[in-house]
Amino acid sequence: MTDDYYGLDLPLVYAGKVRRMYALPDVEAVDGRGPGRFLMVATDSISAFDHVLSSVITDKGAVLTKLSLWWFDQLADLVPNHVVSADVPPAVAGRALVTERLAMIPVECVVRGYLTGSGWAEYRKTGTVTGIRLPEGLRDGDRLPEPIFTPAIKAELGEHDENVPFETIVELHGQETAEELRRLSLAIYARAEKIARERGVILADTKFEFGRRLDGTIVLADEVLTPDSSRFWDAERWFPGGAQPSFDKQFVRDYLAEHSGWNKNSDVPPPALPASVVAATRDRYLEAYTRLTGRPFTA
Repeated sequence: MTDDYYGLDLPLVYAGKVRRMYALPDVEAVDGRGPGRFLMVATDSISAFDHVLSSVITDKGAVLTKLSLWWFDQLADLVPNHVVSADVPPAVAGRALVTERLAMIPVECVVRGYLTGSGWAEYRKTGTVTGIRLPEGLRDGDRLPEPIFTPAIKAELGEHDENVPFETIVELHGQETAEELRRLSLAIYARAEKIARERGVILADTKFEFGRRLDGTIVLADEVLTPDSSRFWDAERWFPGGAQPSFDKQFVRDYLAEHSGWNKNSDVPPPALPASVVAATRDRYLEAYTRLTGRPFTA
């Protein structure tokens, strides 16, 4: 099936919440990576509470793509990644990458360095996060004694990912794979957290996705360390005990949950975002890019 979303005469193989994957003509296998490549396009769509909103955030797809490329460079000595080239069709220039075809491992590899979000909600009930016992008396926004790997099982589009204990990943994918996913995820987080902190940004938590090449090599895939996949907080304004000033899509979640009048537990789709919320969200994404990379964003 071809797709005219961007006027690309290419087979559409996947349409997710914010990304579209197209099949490129097969090429000869290189370094065990296997035949074939994808064109991965980041749209300006934004999702929240497992819904794709009707509103779009101008330049968001380009921010995610360029920031991911920057992070892939920072992490190149830790883990291979799926990027083949940024030489893409003009219609998607700046928001697309040519990537390897991988056998994706269906695990959301979440690392938390701070307690917030669903981790905070679970901790209040049980004192644990995905079965990991944490010290008593922690507050929303507290830094954890050490980062923790709290995986989730990826759900179908429109469904909630399920936070699970590490042992569940072992059962599903084997001890060796589970331990390597945990090792890589914690190593990437440690590197990224240090880089972000040096730039006045707290990397509270983030999630990674990995795939395998034909030779079995585990490769970092999808996007990495963007405002869509991470919580970025302003280090100077960090104050545990409640919501933190952020440079990510938490701003959209907060608007929908607290100010829009929409019930996130209903079957009704979320409303369109006001122009002011769209503009403020775009500003936060651009600020994350500028703070982290040290250069202004250009589309």
